[in-house]
Amino acid sequence: MKTYKYKVQGVDYEVEIAEVEGKIARVNVNGIPFEIEMQKPINAAKHPALAATKRTASPVAPAEAPAAAPVAAAPAPAKPAAQPAAAAGSGNVLKAPLPGTINTINVKVGDKVNVGDVVIVLEAMKMQNNIEAENAGTVTSILVNQGDTVMEGAPMLTIG
Repeated sequence: MKTYKYKVQGVDYEVEIAEVEGKIARVNVNGIPFEIEMQKPINAAKHPALAATKRTASPVAPAEAPAAAPVAAAPAPAKPAAQPAAAAGSGNVLKAPLPGTINTINVKVGDKVNVGDVVIVLEAMKMQNNIEAENAGTVTSILVNQGDTVMEGAPMLTIG
């Protein structure tokens, strides 16, 4: 997999291209899988390794890659894979309300939380956003680390 690093409106994104099939590319943005549609298929003359159906992607020329980044940064992924949910513990998943960087994680697995407790501090657009528990219970899993960049809707932790 080839990895690219982008900064979109001040937010860092790490994009790994997993597979390209025609106009559809399967990518991982900050570890979250997305299926994106490119404006046009890869030119087989320029990128024969990428033009073949169901072939693992090799490096994409920088001229092709920026078209994928804004689409991948869209708020709702087309088809998220089950990886984040499978890694989550049992309970309600607390998702990122906006894209940003995890500054502080105020809880650990096994901690009891109440509705309104600040569990994560997320930096977005140079502002600190307190992310509060939406339900009371016990933290069953933490799916992010301090310093991680998350996209809107990314699962951050579960409360059971």
